[in-house]
Amino acid sequence: MPELRILSTTAMKTSLDALVPTFEQASGHTVSSQFGPSPRIAKRVADGEANDVAIVTGPAVDDLIKQGRLVPGSRSDVAQSAMALAVKKGAPQPDISTPEAFRKTMLAARSLGMSNPVGGGVSGGILIGIFEELGIAEQMKPKLVFGAGGPAGLVGFLVERDEVEIGIQQMPELKAVSGVDVVGPLPFGIRTVSVFSAGISTAAKDAAGARALIAFLTTPEAKAAIRAHGMETP
Repeated sequence: MPELRILSTTAMKTSLDALVPTFEQASGHTVSSQFGPSPRIAKRVADGEANDVAIVTGPAVDDLIKQGRLVPGSRSDVAQSAMALAVKKGAPQPDISTPEAFRKTMLAARSLGMSNPVGGGVSGGILIGIFEELGIAEQMKPKLVFGAGGPAGLVGFLVERDEVEIGIQQMPELKAVSGVDVVGPLPFGIRTVSVFSAGISTAAKDAAGARALIAFLTTPEAKAAIRAHGMETP
């Protein structure tokens, strides 16, 4: 039975780390996973890197289907995630209860860690759009510090190491870092939710195994684990 290879957004890492062993034990499959920012993973799939299952944003899955890299009809929405704000563990927690409170907190912050809007995680581009909507994009530019992306480059590590005062990233990515306190998701009015979807590679070595894995990710057991790691489920 060939090994199943997953290429996935980092936002799903903590969930998959918890779920894959259960799937392996129940199915007899072995699974290897590689993680990175969703745009980078989508490019790797588009460039033809070997995989059985890709997990990226829903629109990226649709694009990869159009490119012939993922099987038509194989998209399955497995999780939803909101961006959140974190501070170092024990630090005072700023007010982000309303869009105006969030705006004031951003202007008062000395520095902000976030995903790089160019080639980084999906949250980076969304956050720049929020700053533009709030009219503070220019004021924020000198404060921004970009995470390297991937499991070792989470924004929470910048906060934990005192390299930035606050950090904003997808909720599960912030929760993966023990040295930060998650203040909460961005407030309604500017909150955006990213949908993460799985698709089967058109070059999958084990398409049946890939289908079984994706089906497992939509079971009640898997959904409970995904929610426990900071995401919502469809």
